[in-house]
Amino acid sequence: MKFTLSCAESCTGGNIAHKITLVPGSSEYFIGGVVSYSNGMKHKVLGVPEDILDTYGAVSRPVVEAMATGVCNLTGSDYAIATSGIAGPGGAVPGKSVGSVWIAVCKGSSVVSGMYHFPGSRSEVIESATRAAFALLEDSFGVKIPLLADSD
Repeated sequence: MKFTLSCAESCTGGNIAHKITLVPGSSEYFIGGVVSYSNGMKHKVLGVPEDILDTYGAVSRPVVEAMATGVCNLTGSDYAIATSGIAGPGGAVPGKSVGSVWIAVCKGSSVVSGMYHFPGSRSEVIESATRAAFALLEDSFGVKIPLLADSD
């Protein structure tokens, strides 16, 4: 592979990195990731501005896009994936139900993001968000990440 990839995960809690590293040879392109579950980590490590976190909340387009560009800048990767959402069973707030997940992918300054709503248990939301993140990267930039068939 002739690209590098990093990830910034909140609600997926490292599942994206886990799926990538299950595949032998992933060290050729996968630089690493940040599990930034708290707003403090999003700000201190990924550079998400505090005013964006305060204004929009962690589960929002501006935050997940800043997470994606932040981890790309931090690692120097060509591409990045970021997730922030409410995996449940608690945590819902007005306008943001359980299963709501923002996903962003970036290549340099080009960022694509989308809001998704996944049904199911906490683990099902995490798995669905992980699959959707890989699909968004492929659909947006043509980058297909090799995954083990049984980990899809």
